[in-house]
Amino acid sequence: MAHILGAEALHLEVPTKTVFDSVTLGVADGDRIGIVGRNGDGKSSLLMMLAGRREPDAGQVTMRSGTTIGVLDQADVFAAGETVGRAVVGDREEHEWAGDPRTRDVIAGLVADLDWEAAVDALSGGQRRRVALARLLSGDHEVLFLDEPTNHLDVEAISWLAAHLKRRWPQGQGALLVVTHDRWFLDEVCTTTWEVHDRIVEPFDGGYAAYILQRVERDRQAAAVEQKRQNLARKELAWLRRGAPARTSKPKFRIDAANELIADVPEIRDRVSLQSMAVARLGKEVVNLEEAGVAYGDRAILEDVTWLLAPGERTGILGVNGAGKSTLLGLVAGTLEPTSGRVKRGKTVQVATLTQRLDELEDHLNEPVRVVISRLRSSFTVGSGSKAQELTPGQLLERMGFSSAQLSTPVKDLSGGQKRRLQLLLILLDQPNVLILDEPTNDLDTDMLAAMEDLLDSWPGTLIVVSHDRYFLERVTDQQYAILDRHLRHLPGGVDEYLRLRAEQERLGAASRPAGGAKRDAAAGADAAASRSTTDDGAPALSGADRRAAEKELAAVERKMERLQADIATSRDGLATLDQSDYALLNAEMVKITAIEDEVAALEERWLELGEQLS
Repeated sequence: MAHILGAEALHLEVPTKTVFDSVTLGVADGDRIGIVGRNGDGKSSLLMMLAGRREPDAGQVTMRSGTTIGVLDQADVFAAGETVGRAVVGDREEHEWAGDPRTRDVIAGLVADLDWEAAVDALSGGQRRRVALARLLSGDHEVLFLDEPTNHLDVEAISWLAAHLKRRWPQGQGALLVVTHDRWFLDEVCTTTWEVHDRIVEPFDGGYAAYILQRVERDRQAAAVEQKRQNLARKELAWLRRGAPARTSKPKFRIDAANELIADVPEIRDRVSLQSMAVARLGKEVVNLEEAGVAYGDRAILEDVTWLLAPGERTGILGVNGAGKSTLLGLVAGTLEPTSGRVKRGKTVQVATLTQRLDELEDHLNEPVRVVISRLRSSFTVGSGSKAQELTPGQLLERMGFSSAQLSTPVKDLSGGQKRRLQLLLILLDQPNVLILDEPTNDLDTDMLAAMEDLLDSWPGTLIVVSHDRYFLERVTDQQYAILDRHLRHLPGGVDEYLRLRAEQERLGAASRPAGGAKRDAAAGADAAASRSTTDDGAPALSGADRRAAEKELAAVERKMERLQADIATSRDGLATLDQSDYALLNAEMVKITAIEDEVAALEERWLELGEQLS
């Protein structure tokens, strides 16, 4: 693959620390790179240095002559009074952008529901993010740098963005570098992961699931140093392999290797014990919504919602922005009364809500973390039954990534992610038995998300989560519901079923619109039909005899890879029986082993090609 850009001996310092020290990296055609790491370790700084937006203190970044780059910043900046249409297509005439398939696809996928003449200043945060993405993606760039592209996007927009990026360039062309905490997005889009930590950048093959597997192996070799981090990573790997099918596109022998790593890891939640504790704390009745509805004047938000929350239930709520998710949460929390039907609450119910705002911290901004925590409970119970343990507030803070030095830091000086974690701890220390999380993943890095998930695994109560972070939603909840057409609908098929139902809604809505509707709708329909008939790299989807032949070849390739892996293991074991002083014999055996390994690598490439054609 041709080299696009390179960074040599990058060094970067800020007033309080050295961020990078002698970092050397390269980006080639076909690279799809996800950048992960703790908040404050320099992910965005690295992205901006590689994009030429920030100068390193030492070292240099070089780029292939004529390379065009596009950058999405965390902040969405537009000219005052700029309209949606002008922000997306600029000064281009309608016939020009309407004749460009890429621009039509981007407009249909991101901003088709927005008024073309609306002022961007008047839009919501999520709508502004979609406009910023549409402005960037409608351009023709060889390299894209995306800084938190999924912020404020809903599940549908994130799904569309992932699909677009996968088919944007032909295979082996273009390059993508993305900083995101959305682990589903990382797995879906990226083929390489860079972890930023301790002033270095460490590369891993594959998306998030493969990165976790490799990090577990690394941590196992340094267990004495990284014991706490290892346990969290192994637990997450266990969920990846057991709880979410097809998390990684790897041959069977790779999956078997992952299963061996997690053989001694228990299930992530002891459901029986948690259910028993939840019943003891809540009784059999929690919150019952019976044909409940909410309307504001003539506008109905929810209609005929019947939902009987059970003790220990862990439910995720999906829906587009404005569908009524916050209204539903208000009914459960008791902050909103229904205009029809009724809501019944158990006598022992104590509801707490982690909101998108930081209201719980407003009165404590000038106080050190230690003082804020000391006013609450002296201990917190995690786990259940024989595994239950009492944690002090300080131990709980440590579990959520706070160092002892940060205990003396005033709340106002904490980072956004630290404030978010402290907000959750204040709520948990209040010991509610019904917990509502409204977009809890904002401002948290992947390690802190894993720590939050680990803490919630041992929380014995009823949990309701609203989140656009698909990975988090699937990880901490056992079932999902969606608000569709003002009604609450159970989703046995989870997020995939929700996306399918929303696509059906869109198709029915498009069919019912007048024939003289927006030109973008017709363009979108044509592009969508074209994209459904091809694979992500533009190749025709297989069907009939071709598909059966590909499936047969795929099975044969898998069998051969397993056999060759067994041969490699046998040959390596046999090295120990040879005369260790006979260097010629040892070298000859290693040449044979290397040849088999090269054959396995070639077979794996073919395996991946067949898998893409059959997907």
